[in-house]
Amino acid sequence: MEQRALPPRQAGLGDLLSHLFSETRHLVTDYAELAVLDARRAAILLAWLLGAVLVVSVLAVTAWMGGVAAAIVWAFEEGVSWPLAIGVAAIVNLVAAGAIVWWMRKLLQDLPFTALLRQLKGQDPHEKA
Repeated sequence: MEQRALPPRQAGLGDLLSHLFSETRHLVTDYAELAVLDARRAAILLAWLLGAVLVVSVLAVTAWMGGVAAAIVWAFEEGVSWPLAIGVAAIVNLVAAGAIVWWMRKLLQDLPFTALLRQLKGQDPHEKA
C-alpha cells in the first residue's frame, strides 16, 4: 500500500490573525524594552551630569570666594579699612545675586509644558495664561 502525501494545508484566516497578533506583540515588546533601556541610560547620564554640575559649582564658588578675599586684601593694602572692604564685597555679591534672580524670573515666565497645556485646554497659542 502506497501512502499519498497530503498537500500542505493552507493557513486559514484564524492562523494568519494569530500570527499577526503574535508578531505585533513581539514588536511592541521589543520597542518597550528599547524605550526602558534608553530611559535607564538617559537617567544614568543625567545623574553623571548633575554630579559634574555640582562639582563645577563647588569649584566655581571656591574660586569666587578666593577672588573676593583677594580683592578685600588688595583693598586693605591700598588703605581701605577692613569693614569697608568687606562691606563693598558683600554689596557686590548682593548685586550679582539680584541680577541672577532677575534672570531666573525671566526664565520662569515661560514654564515647561505651557504650550501643551494651552493646546489641551483649546486656548489661543498667542494668549498669555
